[in-house]
Amino acid sequence: MRADELRDMYLTFFRERGHAIIPSASLIPENDPTVLFTTAGMHPLVPYLMGQSHPEGKRLADVQKCVRTGDIDSVGDASHCTFFEMLGNWSLGDYFKKEAIAWSYEFLTSPKWLGLDSEKLFFTVFEGDADAPRDEESAGHWKAMGVRDDHIFYLPKKYNWWGPAGRTGPCGPDTEMFIDTGKPPCSPRCNPACGCGKYLEIWNDVFMEYNKTADGKYEMLRQKNVDTGMGLDRTACILQGKASVYETDVFTGIMRVIGELCAKRYGQDEGTTRAMRIVADHIRCATFILGDQRGVTPSNVDQGYVLRRLIRRSVRFGMQLGIEKGGLIHVAAAVVDQYGGVYPELNENREAVMRELTLEEDRFANTITHGLREFDKLVSRLRGSVIEGPDAFRLYDTYGFPIELTVELAAERNLTVDRSGFDESFEKHRQVSQTGASQRFKGGLADASEMTTRLHTATHLLLASLRRVLGDEVSQKGSNITAERLRFDFSFPRKLTKEELSKVEALVNEAIGADHEVNCEEMPVEEARASGATGVFDARYDNVVKVYSVGDLSREICGGPHVERTGELGRFRIKKEESSSAGVRRIRAVLE
Repeated sequence: MRADELRDMYLTFFRERGHAIIPSASLIPENDPTVLFTTAGMHPLVPYLMGQSHPEGKRLADVQKCVRTGDIDSVGDASHCTFFEMLGNWSLGDYFKKEAIAWSYEFLTSPKWLGLDSEKLFFTVFEGDADAPRDEESAGHWKAMGVRDDHIFYLPKKYNWWGPAGRTGPCGPDTEMFIDTGKPPCSPRCNPACGCGKYLEIWNDVFMEYNKTADGKYEMLRQKNVDTGMGLDRTACILQGKASVYETDVFTGIMRVIGELCAKRYGQDEGTTRAMRIVADHIRCATFILGDQRGVTPSNVDQGYVLRRLIRRSVRFGMQLGIEKGGLIHVAAAVVDQYGGVYPELNENREAVMRELTLEEDRFANTITHGLREFDKLVSRLRGSVIEGPDAFRLYDTYGFPIELTVELAAERNLTVDRSGFDESFEKHRQVSQTGASQRFKGGLADASEMTTRLHTATHLLLASLRRVLGDEVSQKGSNITAERLRFDFSFPRKLTKEELSKVEALVNEAIGADHEVNCEEMPVEEARASGATGVFDARYDNVVKVYSVGDLSREICGGPHVERTGELGRFRIKKEESSSAGVRRIRAVLE
């Protein structure tokens, strides 16, 4: 079964069961300071999981494009990818465990659908603890489907509980579905949690029935939700009988282009295979980020930094393969050809993708040149024949100089590199980075506090004021809101003057002082467009959208949250205006 067939079959299955099919949200979360990228299907739906009504109803299904870069250095093995598609179905206070489990089993095993052998399927459920009871209900529903007791495992919260992203919020037990890969068990107690590779997870049904409070208690939610996720790449790998996702049809065309560029064959040796996987994955991910409806460009902060790292790692391993400069845009073209029919924004932004890849490759070439100078300085100061690990890591971390190049150049001078010392320095840096990232981007639920809600409404007034002062060509390019401040990116080719900033600030405060009512209407997206609502219209909105209006000043498609009247906001003050990227400016502001 091809990936395209799986994608269509999944949506057809849930459409027949009363689910509205909603489009994939952007990879760049809007107004969510907790994550850099959309890492799961739940992120765009958080307000509705928290109780807001969704314009399309209580039953939803989608294919969400996602990016996870926590394991970027593991990419190159058989399974890790930075970009993936997540198939999901959602119940917002409608059906619950019985229906979700019955439909999961039917889709997996029915000959009309995936037709997997039920004897090869295994299931896990929550074993219970002091916070919540053993999930006998889910186990009972699996048994009602004909699943034997020895195919059901009870596991602790570490494995079968979906916790809130922060310290508080919706959470609950989950039940996970695995397929037996045929590998021998690692021990008599082998189970899906041991990680030996015998069991491969293919689907996860999360039952959000609790709310974790600030004092650590678990209360029952009034609205119980179902949140499921099935990785398309991984499931396609199972259905196609492949040993690696890189051997499935989603990668074959991309791998063919890489092979033509480097005159090498996937699988010919371990080093070549790893490098081809890295180039394929990273260029696929970079193409989706650059081609997104809220696409970012390479930079030294936030999403742009991750994008830069992906592209430069691609260049490095492309060099290792022998791909000539400029070759990676052909890999990106293969990605667009593979996915453009499903995600039209890739076709629409094709030229921008190629341009930014070329620019970043040129910049990295300059980095390599600078790194070579620093390498020569290091060698000139060297006493002995070994480049110490911390020095090699400084070349990597400070100048972006790949360790592989350091080793190669050292060998040409009859020198060696302390790789264990480099690895130790790298691991220390990685642990510090992960700690910082987890503190800054804990992942999951966006803050919906009173202050954040006020700042969210203020961004609508800011955009409207910018358009009045600078012209209607100004459009939103991104925003990030915390409880302390808002950060707003918008299209404009130059730095704003002090007079322009003063006018914008005054217009926002004028709107606040007028105490306008903030109105919300639900309407078809074409009607919203015709009514003059602003929005990213090259994005694929739901069929029915929410439009928030503030008097005659602002009218935007948005998912909320918002205050009821502008008089609740306080005084608006712009703290800084600066460049975000080429053709994009950034404003930081606060409410006092």
